Amino acid sequence: MNWLREQLKTGRCVRCIWLELASPALAEAAVWAGWDCVLIDNEHGPADLEATVNMVRAVEAAGGHAVVRVPWNDQVYLKRILELGIKSLMIPMICDKASAEAAAAATHYPPTGTRGYAAPCGRASHYGAKTDYLKTSDEEVFVIGQIEHKDALPNIAEIAEVDGIEMLFIGPNDLAGTIGLLEQLGEDDAEALAAEAEEKIKAAGKYMGTVKRPRWSFAELKGRGHNFLAGPGDIGLFMEAAKAANEEMKNEVG
Repeated sequence: MNWLREQLKTGRCVRCIWLELASPALAEAAVWAGWDCVLIDNEHGPADLEATVNMVRAVEAAGGHAVVRVPWNDQVYLKRILELGIKSLMIPMICDKASAEAAAAATHYPPTGTRGYAAPCGRASHYGAKTDYLKTSDEEVFVIGQIEHKDALPNIAEIAEVDGIEMLFIGPNDLAGTIGLLEQLGEDDAEALAAEAEEKIKAAGKYMGTVKRPRWSFAELKGRGHNFLAGPGDIGLFMEAAKAANEEMKNEVG
């Protein structure tokens, strides 16, 4: 069973917090603060595999669910992440059917995929104590493919057809960057590109996720069909609070 899949089946729009700082303590604290789903960012964050599994342990011990964004659609990295017992994965830059098929194959054992076998050695099988892991592994894994390049848009229907890719996640900034509008999400062309991706994903019948963009609140994005919304990040929350605390103290003591 996969927690994220089960939540989505109930019709829930799942919200998560981004974790960039590779801190198990912050991962644990995020769950205690009310975030039952956290997204550990290994694409842009500094976490290595050891830090990642320790963050996942902290999240799970506190009662939460971890999604890990891997650095790239790399079979070797995906294999190692899965052995650590991570059940929900986000994979960047899925641009066509071939890249979607490669991601699906890398995250599933034969005969449906090409994932290498060492199940008794890894945390995913409880180090061999979970003797039926091979039979249950496909049910445990949930793969999210990121749509974040303009070249992916014509291929969304074909990407969505690939078994093993269960959600498509729109990355609006990278998407806008491919038409020269990085960090300009308020521009009409940037919004139009994201909106086109939304319509094509909905037409394909896939679960859909994204981050906030200027013209829409989280509630409005949910209304536009998103089932998974990534909210603020640990470093952003810290910087915002740190700046506010600095200003407050500076105003008091100079």
